[in-house]
Amino acid sequence: MIKLVVFDLDNVIIDGEAIDEIGKIMGIQDQIMEITKKAMEGDLDFETAIKERVKLLKGASIDEISAVAEKMPLMNGAEKAIAELKNKGYKLAVISGSFENFANPIKEKLDLDYAYSNKLDEKEGIITGKVTGPLVKDSKYDVLCRIIEEEGISLEECAAVGDGANDISMLKAVKLGIAFNAKPALIEIADVSIENQDLTEIIPVIDKINAEEKEKAITSIMEGTMDNALEKKDEYEKFLSEISKERDELNQKAKKYRKLRDELNNSLKENLNTAIKFRDERNKTNQEVEKYKKLRDKANEKLKKMEWSSGRKERFKIENEIKKIDKIIETRVLDIKKENQLVKDANELRKKLIDIKEDEKVHEKAQELKKTSEDYHAQVVELSEKAQESHEKMLEYFRKTDEIRSQADEAHKKFVECKNSASQKHEQFKSVLGDIHKINKKLGGLKSRRRDMESRTSRKKNQEEKERAEEIYRRFKEGKKLSTDELLLLQKHQVF
Repeated sequence: MIKLVVFDLDNVIIDGEAIDEIGKIMGIQDQIMEITKKAMEGDLDFETAIKERVKLLKGASIDEISAVAEKMPLMNGAEKAIAELKNKGYKLAVISGSFENFANPIKEKLDLDYAYSNKLDEKEGIITGKVTGPLVKDSKYDVLCRIIEEEGISLEECAAVGDGANDISMLKAVKLGIAFNAKPALIEIADVSIENQDLTEIIPVIDKINAEEKEKAITSIMEGTMDNALEKKDEYEKFLSEISKERDELNQKAKKYRKLRDELNNSLKENLNTAIKFRDERNKTNQEVEKYKKLRDKANEKLKKMEWSSGRKERFKIENEIKKIDKIIETRVLDIKKENQLVKDANELRKKLIDIKEDEKVHEKAQELKKTSEDYHAQVVELSEKAQESHEKMLEYFRKTDEIRSQADEAHKKFVECKNSASQKHEQFKSVLGDIHKINKKLGGLKSRRRDMESRTSRKKNQEEKERAEEIYRRFKEGKKLSTDELLLLQKHQVF
């Protein structure tokens, strides 16, 4: 039974050769493609080929290579094929002589179980022209052996899909080797060759192999004794019970995570609504702040105009002139006549300043406006503080919302994982149940044949006994004495 499916990356999972695409951005694609062609056709060993090509990449930036990897298209049918194989419970791996920059994002995107590839050496974001990794010197077979050891399975439980000569080692080793749009060197040793660029075509091939293996296993069971067949059936039923238990446990976990996710989402909505409520309160309060700011500024403007019109302007002008005269007297050396004249001018201005009086009504109105302005300003301060409080509470609830959303996303992720695992177990359950039905059908046939055989044996024995009874009765008529057993036989077959 196939349990692990291993893929090459370039021209199998992704539609293109990664290193050739890097070569294009550096303008050396022809040189790289020539080396790639020789390697894929088996005319150049892979270690030499990868080292020679990577030397040509010296000077390329990691950012440029990451951009190429991001744009690299998947092979037609790749996403669907991987999803279906995962749903059927297969373990999936990529073993590629390509680079981590391409393999690791694909592993994450398709949720593969393993991804082995090489690493481009870089310094300060620039490729040095050197390469390291598990597939520089080791073969894909060597890496495959590490995976099966970790999984606790055999090569007979593996399928491999590749397209070039460097895939030969793993395709030769596994139960099912599939050449996918492959070079002649690989097609020659593969069990199956697929010519169309559609990765979903590998699924019926793998399913067929597993179906044949199941049929062989069931036939082998039925070729034994009835007791052996019944014992195997019990083993299948026990395995079915274990799968059912695991599936139910996974469904319970999925149910728990779904409930947690839904509770978190409800809490998220509540927190979000509260955050929005505080945001609306803040915005409404800020509108009030703006209203009182305008009223305050308007009052201040009126106050300013009123002060100037009430003699304030003239007082201000005279005060400035006095200050200027005083400064000249203090800072300059003047003759006595000029200094006396300046002192006289200053005194005259001071007398004039005393004579200027503000209008009492205007002064009273100005005081009222000043009080009004101060009241408006007090409102601005109070409402600004209130708006700030609402803003801080809004931020607090938005932060809580982000935290809850993160928890809800994690719960949803675990829900999906458990649900998918439960679905895989259910598919396995249906498969084993189908095997049990086949065994039951064959057991029914065996029992029917056994009953027929027993019936034929019984009829033959009965006929033989009857013939013997008739012979005993003939001899009895000739005067021979009968034993008790012979009398019982005559009675049984009513020969008189």
